[in-house]
Amino acid sequence: MIFVTVGTTDFDALVEAMDRLAPALGDEVVAQIGRGRYEPKNLRWFRSAPSLEPYYRQASLVVSHGGMGTVMEVAAMGKPLVALSNPDRYDRHQDDLLGYMERQGHLLWCRDLADLEADLRRARAMTFTPYVAPPTRIHEVIREYLARVANESSGRR
Repeated sequence: MIFVTVGTTDFDALVEAMDRLAPALGDEVVAQIGRGRYEPKNLRWFRSAPSLEPYYRQASLVVSHGGMGTVMEVAAMGKPLVALSNPDRYDRHQDDLLGYMERQGHLLWCRDLADLEADLRRARAMTFTPYVAPPTRIHEVIREYLARVANESSGRR
């Protein structure tokens, strides 16, 4: 199964492109279409779900918008992922994330919807590196900061 997700907003251009390609892909295609206006005719779809994880797990390939949460969750599973920047996002920040994640081998960044069909074929032949989150120390930094502030406050009294 190929799973398509656009997150909580809309990305009608991606949904329309996948709907057009679906009959020739040789796999069932299921799409989460968010608040989009376009309603697919050639694939199964829904607007939202409490969790998309079951769909990610079942999918042999995920096609996604470039939202950080979705990209990180799917990449951590090591699933084949084709991701596209949503051009409606005001600052194109998704490009930075997708470029980095592609360079690390976590996904294939489809830069143009005209290339989507070819990129889907390419992704099926690729091996992706699962994303492993780097260790974090933020909780330690916060604890140290709070201890320092508490010590400074108690020293002023």
